[in-house]
Amino acid sequence: MTTLVTGGAGFIGFHVSERLLARGEEVIGLDNVNDYYSTKLKRDRVALLKERHERYEFIEADFADNAALQQATAGKRFDKIVHLGAQAGVRYSIENPYAYVQSNLVGHLNMLELARHRELGNFVYASSSSVYGGNDTLPFRVEDRVDHPLSLYAATKKSDELISETYSHLYRLPQTGLRFFTVYGPWGRPDMAMWLFTRAIYEGKPIQVFGEGNMRRDFTYIDDIVSGIVACHDNPPPDDGQVKAGGSRSPHRLYNIGNNRSEELTRMISLIEQACGREAVKELMPMQPGDVRDTYADISAIQRDLGYAPTTTIDVGVPRFVEWYRTYHGL
Repeated sequence: MTTLVTGGAGFIGFHVSERLLARGEEVIGLDNVNDYYSTKLKRDRVALLKERHERYEFIEADFADNAALQQATAGKRFDKIVHLGAQAGVRYSIENPYAYVQSNLVGHLNMLELARHRELGNFVYASSSSVYGGNDTLPFRVEDRVDHPLSLYAATKKSDELISETYSHLYRLPQTGLRFFTVYGPWGRPDMAMWLFTRAIYEGKPIQVFGEGNMRRDFTYIDDIVSGIVACHDNPPPDDGQVKAGGSRSPHRLYNIGNNRSEELTRMISLIEQACGREAVKELMPMQPGDVRDTYADISAIQRDLGYAPTTTIDVGVPRFVEWYRTYHGL
């Protein structure tokens, strides 16, 4: 079994590749290694996979450039795609909207075209909890309407779900879209709050706490996220005409992947402070455009269908992240 993993140099793509390789599969990682955040961190992830696994191949190419994608994958054999590559970040989508349309819309279409022409047996892709936008009924359920995105990033992810539904209906391409809830852990992204807070505390700088600290998030540890992705990778939705999670009768389903707990932002900060052994200087800031006040995942659909059961609380996961951060930076 060979799987093509886009966003292969990214946070989640790195960990998914590691899990698949560790159980004996072959993985082709694909990533354009852009400079949205540290390219060194991205290349360090790839280097570690190459060091650990002979069955890993990495291709540096932009899947949003269809000619480059076709050239990069010509002659490469793979059975499934886990499409995790995207332009991430809610706030950055306000600054650079074109990057999101190119990567998240054009890129998603390019990957679907690649999957359909290769007649692949499964296509798992990343959506986002951001699609729930202004919904105020918690926890968020995959059955909820998601017609009011609060950021362009969220709008592109909702659009990806619609495009995937069309391709699944027209070409019977088995697909699973995954709405991730605030993923964190070792090898994480430097633009995420947990990294930003940890770095500021170690550097003796104040942390900016948005929403005046009155925010809640369903923090999900990376190992639990990967378990959900791999379960979907192993179990493509059947094309049996039955209604799938998310409401489709095509072989296309949507799942929330979260920790099924909504934690106060201030509690997460307190755990970082404990792990760092020092207190943060906090600057309370207003809500940022595009942000939501609360997130909370209803994971009953993926629990029922695939037995997904997250096991890592933030009490365990946050110290693990801080320990990795300290080791990676030689602190």
